[in-house]
Amino acid sequence: MAKASILVAYFSHSGNTRAIAEQIHERVGGDLFRIETVDPYPREYNAVVEVARKEQKASARPRLTKDVTNLASYAVLYVGYPNWWATMPMPVFTFLEGHDLSGKTVIPFCTHEGSGMGRSGRDIKELCPKSVVLDGLAVRGGSVRSAEKNVIEWLERLAVARK
Repeated sequence: MAKASILVAYFSHSGNTRAIAEQIHERVGGDLFRIETVDPYPREYNAVVEVARKEQKASARPRLTKDVTNLASYAVLYVGYPNWWATMPMPVFTFLEGHDLSGKTVIPFCTHEGSGMGRSGRDIKELCPKSVVLDGLAVRGGSVRSAEKNVIEWLERLAVARK
């Protein structure tokens, strides 16, 4: 698979998900895209948790600062996010709903503090019913810096695309 057909898109609040996205990107190539919101989230943990809870309860779709303009050119999308309230942050819902991902392979990965993937895999399958959604990778936030071996083993199990 050509490098240009891979996109590693991620939303990261604390930097943990970004670190995993960079590890994946380093191994599979393609393009790296950061999902960012127009209105930034609070930095303080309890404040961001409360905003995330309210957004999820309201099924909010926060506006994003930019978009992938050539998404049709990608066959494989790695989609990363922190697990907030048992699923993806609402900006990731905005991103996924904003594109026709029919026929694409979507591969989730997340960072968490004990809840793994939560229901995010199921949510992605519901949002992308005409996509192939593969098994995701969940990395505990405190283990991100030492997760390289887990990332490599996961990518090898997937056997999707390599540089």
